[in-house]
Amino acid sequence: MTPADLSRTVLRAVRRAVDEDALRAPVPARVRVERTRPGGSGDYACAVALQLAGPAALPAREVAGILRERMTAAPGVGRVEITGPGFLNFHLDDAAEAAARAALVHETGRRGIRYGWADGPTGQVHQLHHRREVRAAVVADAVARLLRARGALVRTTCEEAPDPDWARLGVTVDAYGRPPAPLRETRPVPAGATAGELLERLGPDAARWGLLRPATHDRAPLDGSLLVQAEGNPLFLVRYAHARARALTRGARLLGFTAASPQELSSVAEEASAVAGELPPVAGERPASEGKPPAPAGERPASGEGTPAPAEQIPDPAGERSASALHTLLADHPGVLADAARHQAPDRLARHLETVAAAFLDFHDTARPLPVGDEKPSAAHRSRLALAEAAGTVLAGGLALLGISAPEHL
Repeated sequence: MTPADLSRTVLRAVRRAVDEDALRAPVPARVRVERTRPGGSGDYACAVALQLAGPAALPAREVAGILRERMTAAPGVGRVEITGPGFLNFHLDDAAEAAARAALVHETGRRGIRYGWADGPTGQVHQLHHRREVRAAVVADAVARLLRARGALVRTTCEEAPDPDWARLGVTVDAYGRPPAPLRETRPVPAGATAGELLERLGPDAARWGLLRPATHDRAPLDGSLLVQAEGNPLFLVRYAHARARALTRGARLLGFTAASPQELSSVAEEASAVAGELPPVAGERPASEGKPPAPAGERPASGEGTPAPAEQIPDPAGERSASALHTLLADHPGVLADAARHQAPDRLARHLETVAAAFLDFHDTARPLPVGDEKPSAAHRSRLALAEAAGTVLAGGLALLGISAPEHL
């Protein structure tokens, strides 16, 4: 179930409540459903009850309760909770969550680096105007890329003739000169250096990252730390994660297997969910069955009920958690692009890429997408590889929108 599917489900519940006279309020044209924010509950959240409370002349939590009654049996919805002043929080059932993960990875593969872009032109028109200053030019260029990805028509202008070195930073300007009417101007804190100086010291990729990563009201640190080849450097972290994702694809090819298809992804996720209740106890916990202590170290458990499932059937808890966290971040990517474009804030995309990169590397280390030692490639390996490839695609697409290259080897 995608956010769009869930949005339609909530809208049907609102219409049903209104038709049954349980709720006296206008039915909204659309309902916004979002991924739950960190610290929240469930897979998705919706604030429609707060929106309807005023027109319905009811407390928001009461409106939320009316809608919850009409959603508990909805296909794909496992549980609905009411939190805070009246937020609806949705927990997907296992089958719906498996299908949503498979659909996400498939959509990422289908759209490639355009995953998260608008489906077509929106008719919006933007004119971006900036001073003859390198950071203003680079920020305006990145904002233009984001707006175009979201389906807008964009024109960029500069108050004076562009610096010829801007072209080496990937910046293009459609026109220059004083506009006939005042325009909203892109005015970040100046870089304190020219494009030529930054290119000489940092090169185009590090210079663009250094200019775009901080919020526009913050000073941009443009020192040698941008060139450090270590995970403490966010630019290196993002590009390294992308390179590792591509290396996994090459490694799998050498081992004779490829990423899983959407159908296989759904099957693997459902099987993992089915055996989740039969996992052996986590270290330090007592078994759930009969309260018996675990067998002494070095002894095999007796055959029968206590015999663990084959290793290939047992999802590793740490690997499952890291995969779930990565799935969530990839699902958030279209929303991040929309927010970065709407607020004209490319730094939001840069920070999101850092988070995706860190989550991917955690997944890489805990879930082991490739077989180790004498291990044979399995369906689980193919599903992990598909998720890794999706992460690599998101990182490459995000870097492209920032005007930064995504090398396959570092």
